[in-house]
Amino acid sequence: MMSGQRLQGCRSLHLNEDNGRFVLLAVLIVLYLLCGAAVFSAIERPSELRAHGRWHGTLLNFSETFNISLQELNSFLREYEAAIATGIRADALRPRWDFTGAFYFVGTVVSTIGG
Repeated sequence: MMSGQRLQGCRSLHLNEDNGRFVLLAVLIVLYLLCGAAVFSAIERPSELRAHGRWHGTLLNFSETFNISLQELNSFLREYEAAIATGIRADALRPRWDFTGAFYFVGTVVSTIGG
């Protein structure tokens, strides 16, 4: 009798029992992820704000010491980040993508992902 009533409720939503369970599981997973994100954010955000404040203080000190505007310094740092992202290193003794580096990369990809 009880399962008939449950099925009746699912039928009104045009879901069978298996699909209803799947939807319930999906909703619970989403709620679990949202709660986890809220906890993680509450724990990590204050530390991030402190680090950002320290970094801003360092930038201000550097800017004043070397008489460079914050705008120029930030522009330089954005260019530096872009160079690092493309693989350019300030102290590179050899090119990153010479034959040896490329061979190592290909070997890593093939052994990890497969060919």
